Amino acid sequence: MTSTQQLPAGTLSPEAVQRFRAAHDQVLAEVERVLQGKTEAVRLALACLFAGGHLLIEDVPGTGKTSLAKALAGSVGGNWHRIQFTPDLLPGDITGVSVWDQRAQQFQFRPGPVFASVVLADEINRASPKTQSALLEVMEEGQVTADGVTHAVPQPFLVVATQNPIDLEGTYQLPEAQLDRFLMRISLGHPDLEVETAILTNRAAAEPPAVRPVASLDQVRWMRQAAAAVHVAPQLARYIAVLAQATREHESLRLGVSTRGSLALVRAAQAYAAGLGRHYAVPDDVRLLAAPVLAHRLVLTGHAEIRGSTADGVLEEVLATVPVPGPVR
Repeated sequence: MTSTQQLPAGTLSPEAVQRFRAAHDQVLAEVERVLQGKTEAVRLALACLFAGGHLLIEDVPGTGKTSLAKALAGSVGGNWHRIQFTPDLLPGDITGVSVWDQRAQQFQFRPGPVFASVVLADEINRASPKTQSALLEVMEEGQVTADGVTHAVPQPFLVVATQNPIDLEGTYQLPEAQLDRFLMRISLGHPDLEVETAILTNRAAAEPPAVRPVASLDQVRWMRQAAAAVHVAPQLARYIAVLAQATREHESLRLGVSTRGSLALVRAAQAYAAGLGRHYAVPDDVRLLAAPVLAHRLVLTGHAEIRGSTADGVLEEVLATVPVPGPVR
């Protein structure tokens, strides 16, 4: 099967799934050469990539956020651009601008740094809401509109945004519409003692390892099609819908999971299952991915915030109360 053939939903063959897993594990191993001791976080990032979503990393500085974005791009043979978000950053600094060409006597569009396979939006909450909104169209539709002309960004396209949850001075809270466009929100955290010791030992003796392309962008495009063909049983889809409905009715939430959030959980479960070598998703996939995919879409009521409730805590309550479906293979 070539990378350009379309795969109908729910028809992923065992051979295709093994091909997917082999490529997935190669990319996983290559990224882990740079980001050691973070296997589950890298798995989530790859599920986000192969599900066609975007990733928000919320963590303190120095935990490997930039290294992850760079390694993801390098391992699949793509280019990457880093945009440092600051209060004086303008939308055109991200998307690009039209400039007057004296020789051609017309305006020419000069693409901005968003035109890359992987875009690292570093400290995204330090830019103004107007600048943040420059990413809304490209994250949802894969295109930039400038002066009424549409320009498509390269595919596959992945935005990896970061924000520091500790230092909030001079930042702007991401609006719900912006957060809803991120398929996942994860935290890398610090490595454990043994891993950090190994990192210090290895990095003291040599330069950080260079990332090698172990897959191609054409493979990533096929893997996105393959992930979308992973089987999701009707009872599993209903389980996700019931979870979403429960968040909308929860007394501690002012805003529950939207239909876009439910679809995001389905896509993430499909990509995660394929990465584990399965052509079908199971409830355990949904429960594991619920927090990374759904928690950042929830908005607490004022009373819940005063009580000290968190979105993750409310989501745990919902997962505990909604019955898990039986075998769905």
